[in-house]
Amino acid sequence: MTSTLAGNEAYEFVDALSEEQLADLMQLYRSTWWAKDRERADVEHMLPHVDVIVGICERESRRLVAFARVLTDRAYKAVIFDVIVDPAVRSTGLGRMLVERIVAHPALCDVRHVELYCRPEMVPFYRKFGFSDDLPEVRYMRRVR
Repeated sequence: MTSTLAGNEAYEFVDALSEEQLADLMQLYRSTWWAKDRERADVEHMLPHVDVIVGICERESRRLVAFARVLTDRAYKAVIFDVIVDPAVRSTGLGRMLVERIVAHPALCDVRHVELYCRPEMVPFYRKFGFSDDLPEVRYMRRVR
């Protein structure tokens, strides 16, 4: 499904990726510190298991320029992952539109906690959408396989 971004006719939202947009996603991943080493086969395996995909593509070229994904149980928890905007179009409002689309998504409207993790410099950006880092009893943990 696609829909035009309000106030920006040059871009539109997508909730699934074409083969070409999968290649664009791999380029977006290469532009990040956390996902630059992801393999296409792993991403192809991951995408069908994602609960919510929000992408922004250029209307005419269909090139994917922003992406995020969400895993959720649709009641208690939803976790946002991989919020990425192409470096060439950062600071144009696409990141804001991406996060607004996620927090308003119908699949997430009844979820009690929508969560994400980010670097400290991104905290002010996410606070604008109601996210808080005031969780003193919570610690982020990881087990590496």
